[in-house]
Amino acid sequence: MTTDGAAVDGGLEEPADLEPEQGSLDLAQPEDTHTRSDWEREAAKVLRKARRMTDDDPDSLVWEKLTRTTLDGVEVSPLGTPDLLEDLRTAGRPARAGAWDIRTHLAAGPAKLLNEEAIADLEAGATSLWVSLADPDAASPDALDAALAGVFIDLAPVVLDAADPAAAARGFLGWATDRELHPHTNLGLPQFDADLAEAARAAGILGFVVDATAVHDRGASDAQELGASMAAAADYLRAAEASGLALADAAALVEFRYAVTDEQFAQIAKLRAARRLWARLQELSGIDAPVPMRIHAVTSRPMMTRYDPWVNMLRTTVAAFAAGVGGADAVTVLPFDSALGRPDAFGRRIARNTSSLLISESHVARVADPAGGAYAVERLTDDLAAAAWAVLGDLDDGGDLEAAIEAVVAEREQQVATRRRPLTGLTEFPNLAETLPERDGPGLGVRSYGASFEALRDDPPTAHVFLATLGTVAQHTARATFATNLLAAGGIEADVAGPTAPEGGVEALVAAYAGQPVVCLAGSDAAYADWGEAAAAALREAGARHVVIAGKPTDYADDSCAMGVDALAFLTRTREALS
Repeated sequence: MTTDGAAVDGGLEEPADLEPEQGSLDLAQPEDTHTRSDWEREAAKVLRKARRMTDDDPDSLVWEKLTRTTLDGVEVSPLGTPDLLEDLRTAGRPARAGAWDIRTHLAAGPAKLLNEEAIADLEAGATSLWVSLADPDAASPDALDAALAGVFIDLAPVVLDAADPAAAARGFLGWATDRELHPHTNLGLPQFDADLAEAARAAGILGFVVDATAVHDRGASDAQELGASMAAAADYLRAAEASGLALADAAALVEFRYAVTDEQFAQIAKLRAARRLWARLQELSGIDAPVPMRIHAVTSRPMMTRYDPWVNMLRTTVAAFAAGVGGADAVTVLPFDSALGRPDAFGRRIARNTSSLLISESHVARVADPAGGAYAVERLTDDLAAAAWAVLGDLDDGGDLEAAIEAVVAEREQQVATRRRPLTGLTEFPNLAETLPERDGPGLGVRSYGASFEALRDDPPTAHVFLATLGTVAQHTARATFATNLLAAGGIEADVAGPTAPEGGVEALVAAYAGQPVVCLAGSDAAYADWGEAAAAALREAGARHVVIAGKPTDYADDSCAMGVDALAFLTRTREALS
């Protein structure tokens, strides 16, 4: 291991002993075998129906239309094909065999409360504890006695996460003297400490955590999260080498912590790429036989929403699935109500059971590497590893990670604002009538991906929008539903006029109108052409100050909303008009 930056020189290549043998087995029957052009033709039919392609466009355009680009600029193919693996040496195979460690999180709090939560979790399926200690006194012998009373620490690993890591580690080791500890117990130190490294080795436990969730929580992309973790790992190895500790011994003392979101394929690839990066870093450091990476995966904090928090159950389930398939050794599913405050017993139970069901009912852990050999995942793993290695190289050259993260945050914010990155229950299908569960204490303490929309929901306007529906229910329902949901995403309620007809329709709308400052016309293109302008003029005369049309912009409306609109900007303008 060198200390002059050479740890990241040489490119991202795999140690020879990590290269799996390639092979293929075609189980398709002759009549089930289809060509690339067959798929293009069928996919093109769907895109033409959705008006994303014209009749004159070639079928092959579907690749361009359906290819998704990640925040790291990595292109994700819509279909996994063998050519994606040409000249590619796949790597990043999970080392875990069997079920992952179900690690429950104990947020900082009174020792008695920590103990109640710990015992309940362990008795109901959790297998390890991730304990936050915000108070320096929380690592005193008396406090640890109270917090961990009844916990068999030789069977259930305890992972510390303290405000003063070194003091907490010494306190824990002092308390645990003459006690047998599970080998996956971790002192949770973020930086190398020679004395505590030796103490951890003597106790037969882990000592350090490279916690990449910190940059994830600030908005980092997957490649930035991986690259930052490798930069921290390189610093850790350099410090260990300087202390005289053998690098292989130092590598065996560390655990990596990554966030996993509900973008399942990207997260599977992220954990597989992390193992590849760690193996390469060790090889360049001079470690002949790379130490297997130990990964603790935590469901993403910023992906959680405060509104319609029950949807968080779906998000965390997908994230936990990705973590398991990606080969995480330990998985923490944050309770669905974490964004609202300290989770209650129900939230903790659902979180525990998410992993238990994936392991015991869905048998996700039965296969060592379920994604292995999947063309798209293997390609994504390789591309993500290369992008992360580039981030590491940039950091090693003095690059500005915070500026790079700010650029990613801005791009994500724009995607959320235009609903290209939808958040169910917040930017899509919001429920203004929901009653949120009440929780004590602060929430997650991070800026959520939907923070801008949550701010709108926190301060709903008192005035409503009048939804002037043109035509029968069948004729106006599509645009009326779109407009109602869009307005609700900004905390705006809509008063719906109901079915109308061209003859007498204007009068019916005026009769239903109750003086709302903003009116939104919702109907078919034919209805707009027939009597939309007359309806807008009549409603203005009745008192409307601001007219919106659900559809294409027109001269007689002040604003418009349709698919692809910058929802955040539109809602801000509409709320200003309401006030």
